[in-house]
Amino acid sequence: MSAPAIAVESLTRRFGDFTAVDQVTFDVGRGEVFGFLGPNGAGKTTTIKMLAGLLRPTSGRGEVAGLDIATHSEEIKRNIGYMSQLFSLYGDLTVEENIAFFSGLYGVPRERRAERRDWVLATAGLTEQRRRLTRELSLGWKQRLALGSAVLHEPPILFLDEPTSGVDPISRRDFWELIYRLAAGGTTVLVSTHYMEEAEYCNRLALMNRGRLIALDTPARLRASMRDPLLEVRTGDSARAIEALAGSPGVLEAGLFGRAVHVVVAPDGDPIGRVRERLEQRGIAVEAIAEVKPALEDVFIARVRETGGAALE
Repeated sequence: MSAPAIAVESLTRRFGDFTAVDQVTFDVGRGEVFGFLGPNGAGKTTTIKMLAGLLRPTSGRGEVAGLDIATHSEEIKRNIGYMSQLFSLYGDLTVEENIAFFSGLYGVPRERRAERRDWVLATAGLTEQRRRLTRELSLGWKQRLALGSAVLHEPPILFLDEPTSGVDPISRRDFWELIYRLAAGGTTVLVSTHYMEEAEYCNRLALMNRGRLIALDTPARLRASMRDPLLEVRTGDSARAIEALAGSPGVLEAGLFGRAVHVVVAPDGDPIGRVRERLEQRGIAVEAIAEVKPALEDVFIARVRETGGAALE
């Protein structure tokens, strides 16, 4: 078997007395789409910055494309693509001019720059926008241009740090189609996100909280790992239902899920009966209640709860 594209062991980063990343261990296979999911302050961005050669680890070890992140940060930067939610595009340059700038920055050979430019324009669907100023583009187009610019030099590994934040659902879907095309061509992609539907697109998913890795598996296996029963409750007043259930005996978690309320309950006794009785005691009519299979969001909330809750910023 070939060596993993990314491998880290006990990776740790401290800022003074604060531990942002705490003993994190995982690896990413070549051509894999690997996701990081976690609340704000979980340590996702700090981990990515260490892997991308932008931040030195306090302790632990890691390799990216076979290069040590502690001693070969400059070589790593030349062998990866990196894109964050803060696009590093120049608004007063046209689409073509931005591509030309990043071609030079990434050292794309001059004889290949026209070919790579045309590939980015075609792949990102920007051929008709090539002479527009970048500041005039929609956020979705800027996103695709930033991704195309990040892979101009054909890096084997691509880091995406919450790249679709604030982008509409259709643009996010188009963006993920580009990610899958890159992965199909052999590019390894590590992407952090707080969108649950995006997390489902990953081959494997790492859940982080308070700097620690709290779960790592495929989305399907993570969903199947949830031990406590999950009830879906429909009432005429979801907000009041959540308030009534909070702290109720046998209720571990209650939160809004679309128009319904998802309630994680202790498995003993008659949880459906308990929840129904609690709501009716508070004068809240129950329209429907049933046990359902957990969504990834339910698993995420449960795992964060089990590990001390999200850190307050």
